[in-house]
Amino acid sequence: MNELDLAGRAVRPANIFCIGRNYAAHAAELGNPVEEEPLVFLKPTSALLPEGQAIVLPAFSSDVHYEAELVLLIGEGGNDIAEEDALAHVAGYGLGLDLTCRDVQNAAKARGLPWAKGKGFRGAACVSSFVPASKVAAPGMLTFTLDINGERRQTGDTSHMLFPPARLIAYLSRVFGLSAGDLVYTGTPAGVAALKPGDALLLALAGVVQASWQVAR
Repeated sequence: MNELDLAGRAVRPANIFCIGRNYAAHAAELGNPVEEEPLVFLKPTSALLPEGQAIVLPAFSSDVHYEAELVLLIGEGGNDIAEEDALAHVAGYGLGLDLTCRDVQNAAKARGLPWAKGKGFRGAACVSSFVPASKVAAPGMLTFTLDINGERRQTGDTSHMLFPPARLIAYLSRVFGLSAGDLVYTGTPAGVAALKPGDALLLALAGVVQASWQVAR
């Protein structure tokens, strides 16, 4: 995927930062502890899958989970960004799915190995188009939803994040540095489960962003 859509304007993606365990209820449902600082992992840009394209479940996994997330598109990069200035660095807000081969990830974790294969396979970073940041008044108080086959599976409230968007941006800029075009997947709420061939997924954010995917049969 070479470009992202920001209200009709093409943006070239850079790094994909993902945040794990950013909702206490999701950490609890997987039996994981809550972290004292953001838990960051990366996905390759080859994992991006724009809305409308089919999700192809990888043959090496029998347990691919969906994880619906708010996604930040960085418009202006920087290092050591102050938290109070952080949201000014966001160009747009969208939605995404952090797809996870849970069986592959768990096997790697049990052996003390990296789990990039379980998180970074082709199509593992579904992403919607983006609404300009100027259209989102309070990113720390948004509600987003995921429906599968017409049934509500996840509801996210960004006010429940352990590390809100501004704090994530400040942290990432301090540790890694941020560049224009970077994406930040901000973590998923409770309700994750496995996908099945033929599943139809619909993501919606506060009436301003909507995106859909279907799992290939």
